[in-house]
Parts: sequence; C-alpha cells; structure tokens
Amino acid sequence: MTESDEKFEAESLKDSLNRETATVDWQELVRHFARGVLIKVDASLDLIDVAYHMAVDDADALKQMLDEGTVMRVSDDDARSWNQRSPRFWCVVSAPWVLVQEQAGTSLH
Repeated sequence: MTESDEKFEAESLKDSLNRETATVDWQELVRHFARGVLIKVDASLDLIDVAYHMAVDDADALKQMLDEGTVMRVSDDDARSWNQRSPRFWCVVSAPWVLVQEQAGTSLH
C-alpha cells in the first residue's frame, strides 16, 4: 500500500467516524458509564482524531494521551458533576468504547 493510499484510508475512516457522531445529554450516557466503557476526551483534543487512534489501535498515541491525562475513563466524580449540571456532549463510538467531549456552555444548572 502506498503512502497516499494509507492517507486516503485514514481520511476515509475519519470521515466515517465524523458521520457517526451525535450530540447527547448525560442521561443518554449513564448506561455506558455503568458498563465502564465511557471515555472522557479533553477539549484540547479533536474527538475524531482520538476515535481514529482507538479504531486503528495506535497504542503509542493512546499511551501518550492517557499519560497526559487528556483521555481517561469517566470517574465517579465526573458522573456526579454531570448528573448535577446536565451538560451536552459530543459523542462517538469506537467499539467497545464510547468517547465523549463535554460541550462548553451547555450545562442546564
């Protein structure tokens, strides 16, 4: 496979992931949190790029994000905060994970 073919495949996967995103509220995510598959992505990162790295199992990139704390499992404290504030999230699935990024200024409380 040529470098241009690899680049095309990467862009195609990113386009597909982008089309599969949704804006959801916390109540729609609670069941995923309960299953332990909810991943929080820091606002400094592009949600689609993170989902792409997960989809292609890019261990080096994922390790760096985990080490930096910009990608992590949603904590009980996060869940409590979101339950109180009811923010909206940009969401995408990179099975088995559900990646979420809180949308700024969307809290109801």
